[in-house]
Amino acid sequence: MRADVQNLFIRIHMLNQATLEKLTVSGTLALLESQGYKVGEREVKQELEQLTDANFLTSYEDNYSITGAGMEEMKEIRGVLDHLCKTVKQTPQRD
Repeated sequence: MRADVQNLFIRIHMLNQATLEKLTVSGTLALLESQGYKVGEREVKQELEQLTDANFLTSYEDNYSITGAGMEEMKEIRGVLDHLCKTVKQTPQRD
C-alpha cells in the first residue's frame, strides 16, 4: 500500500480509537502494529500532531483526546466508509 494511502488509514484508526479512549504515542503505536501497520514512534507522533493541528485532537502532556470537531469528522468518515465499503464489495473485478 502506498504511504499516502496508509497514512490516511492510520489517521482514521487514530480518530476512531480516540472516540474510545485517550491516546498516547506508545499506546497508539502498539494498536497500529497490532492492525498490521509498520510504523515508527516518530511517524505516530507526527500523525497525532497533524490531527491536533487540524483541531480533531487536543493534547495535554502525553495524552491526546478527541475534540468536538474530531467527533464530527469521525461521524462523517463512518458514513463515507459505509458507502465506500458497500460500493467496493459490490463492484465486480475486471478479468
